[in-house]
Amino acid sequence: MGFATGDRAAAPRAAARVGRGGGRAQPRSDEPSPPRTSTASAASAVSASAPAPARPPHRRTHRWRRATLAALITGAVVLPLSAATHADIPAPAPATLAPLTATTLDEAYSANRANAAEASRMAAAHGDDARAAADRAMAAPSRHFLHFDGRGSGQATEVFGDLAHADHIAVLVPGSDTSLDTYDRFRRAAAALHEQLTRTDPHTAVIAWLGYETPATISPAVTTTARADRAAPRLRGFLRQLHGIAGRQATVSLLCHSYGSVVCARAATGLDATDLVLLGSPGTGADDAAALHTRARVWAARGSDDWVAEVPHVRTDLFGITVGFGTDPVSPAFGAQVFAAGDGGHSDYFTPGSVSLTNLARIVLGHTSEVTRA
Repeated sequence: MGFATGDRAAAPRAAARVGRGGGRAQPRSDEPSPPRTSTASAASAVSASAPAPARPPHRRTHRWRRATLAALITGAVVLPLSAATHADIPAPAPATLAPLTATTLDEAYSANRANAAEASRMAAAHGDDARAAADRAMAAPSRHFLHFDGRGSGQATEVFGDLAHADHIAVLVPGSDTSLDTYDRFRRAAAALHEQLTRTDPHTAVIAWLGYETPATISPAVTTTARADRAAPRLRGFLRQLHGIAGRQATVSLLCHSYGSVVCARAATGLDATDLVLLGSPGTGADDAAALHTRARVWAARGSDDWVAEVPHVRTDLFGITVGFGTDPVSPAFGAQVFAAGDGGHSDYFTPGSVSLTNLARIVLGHTSEVTRA
């Protein structure tokens, strides 16, 4: 459930890994699919010995994903809900900054580039060449970070455009498997959106907000709201900072991908945003859009080839743990404004030239009458 390509890329491989994480052998995604009846029967059919009649490859893959994702949710109640382990990568503490305002932006950008450069040197000395290279790229003079923390899996908040003078701001919130090690793919999504926006209005800014420790796609943590609950206050605080930088007149749109949509939903109450957009969402933990208690317009979209459609939309309390995220955000029962996302997959919402990216830009710019509906 990651951002851009942060879903560990191909869902068939993800499905196989779910089976391994659940502690039992799973069939390959290229094997025949069991009949699709219910979540329970799909899960039990994974271990069935008699194959079902052959189906087209993409349908087989979708059905096996549903079965393995159901098995993951079931396994979450018996596996420890611990944070994903990360290498103990040394890095300096985040830079101490003056309160963020339009006049202190350049100072913040400079301090965070220096911090990233030092993090790169420390990672290299530690023997982690990949992280050293990632940190070194973030220290480039062209990069603009409001926050940088190279410790552990890392956090970063990067700005694209002139934030101080922006009339429209989009904040991208990523899903699982997004860290400093995989940050480039998240950054590409933000850059693509900024390019799309500036074709119409140069007074725009996009922010890539990696402000929390995302769960691993294949982990018990990705089936609960625990990480999102910890991230939500940070996201609310960050949006307050944004209005202090750009002014109250600027519109702010939250574009929340996959597990990031759970983060945005947990932060939604009282959130000072114009639009809340749920992309490739497994659910939000809320029964419907009204339960988010937000003044923002709530939008939802899912590409026709997005494997997250196969996630069982259930929420249940088992052994004191709430597992699953409930109502499908693109269903009529949820009540969001559903827009077209084309035939893309889970990693394709910000692909240049795509239907989804075009509609996202229209939402951010307030051109809502031009958004094509699903």
